[in-house]
Amino acid sequence: MVDASEIMERVTGENPGEPEFHQAVHEVLTSIIPVLERNPSYVKAKIFERIVEPERQIIFRVPWQDDKGEVHINRGFRVEFNSAIGPYKGGLRFHPSVNLGIIKFLGFEQILKNALTGLAMGGGKGGSDFDPKGKSDDEVMRFCQSFMTELTRHVGADTDVPAGDIGVGAREIGFMFGQYKRMKNVFEGVFTGKRVGWGGSLVRTEATGYGLIYFLQEMLRSKGKTIEGMTVVSSGSGNVSIYAAEKCRQLGAKVVAMSDSNGYIYDPEGIDLQTIKRIKEAERGRIREYVKEHQRASFHEDWKSIWSIKTDIALPNATQNEIDKKDAEVLVRNGVLAVAEGANMPSTPEAIQVFLNAGVLFGPAKAANAGGVAVSGLEMAQNSQRVSWTFEETDQKLKTIMRNIFSGASEAAEEYGCPGNLVVGANIAGFIKVADAMLDQGLV
Repeated sequence: MVDASEIMERVTGENPGEPEFHQAVHEVLTSIIPVLERNPSYVKAKIFERIVEPERQIIFRVPWQDDKGEVHINRGFRVEFNSAIGPYKGGLRFHPSVNLGIIKFLGFEQILKNALTGLAMGGGKGGSDFDPKGKSDDEVMRFCQSFMTELTRHVGADTDVPAGDIGVGAREIGFMFGQYKRMKNVFEGVFTGKRVGWGGSLVRTEATGYGLIYFLQEMLRSKGKTIEGMTVVSSGSGNVSIYAAEKCRQLGAKVVAMSDSNGYIYDPEGIDLQTIKRIKEAERGRIREYVKEHQRASFHEDWKSIWSIKTDIALPNATQNEIDKKDAEVLVRNGVLAVAEGANMPSTPEAIQVFLNAGVLFGPAKAANAGGVAVSGLEMAQNSQRVSWTFEETDQKLKTIMRNIFSGASEAAEEYGCPGNLVVGANIAGFIKVADAMLDQGLV
């Protein structure tokens, strides 16, 4: 028998003060107990104990100067978690909330998420407690160059390939790639999320949002339903939320609410995405500005109460643990049919249980939001071949990957006695792929 409590005691004891990491580990561990019991070779080789311990953790100082000449010091992180099936792959997050525990939680999730895509990518994550909001382009450039002065020695096209995440878009990727190229004197696919003109992939900007809806379509199709005509609430207003909303509209659904850290907007006739794109992408403004141009819409300061809106589909696309048990109960009472996670671990374990008990279709983050890293993997392939695929080619590959992720998770859940439970299925499918590779490669 596998003693899960003993494993968790070790994890929490060796990683104090990292609740998000503990939560992610616990969810996976409880899902894979039947796998460990059926495969004693995994237990003997202590595969799970090895997976939860990063192969490498890098913490470094990032000094930089603002436009007034004042010196600032931030902290940089890169956790290279697991390379059993490919080079480390995962985003960089620039946000004041970043600390080692957050990066480890994200990196651990990335291992299994990347495995689910079927592409040759290991798991990693990184970032800094630097906040790009309110900074000039020159200040962001100076920070990114200082950040890469250290990180350059740890990454590479066949070693570790970072991407963007919260606070890191094409601007930041460009500055970091430029510094890497200057220091290494090599033009290679070390970053994904680059602009199309110098190695980026079409569909990368839309990938996580589009992929989320492709996964949602598969969930609905499995129950004989379609997204057409449904009402959608999508938290957040970054890339994931914007392009999930765009795909919903293309497929005939209506997104009525979106949010940022200051509050949420509700537009009963459907959010005008062109306005949102201009405010959030071009002007880097706040979502409350939407109501100045759309009188039918309303702004509400408590962003978390977005989940009180009656909706058919809920897309938590903002941040971790944004839906708690109370929010889930409200959504269920209001008749929600499906929840698909676009952010990383946006539902608490208690909330997930509410959804599952109520028979709500639930797409866990490591499966449902894998579209971003999937297209990152496709960008890596294009960079290696020195080719560029059309939007239609890349989008079709993304659809196929998301369909396969759903099928793999569904089949794993069925095989291990939890039909329809995609949380368990995704964890099992991803874990088995990584575990088998680790067994093949010996004690490393």
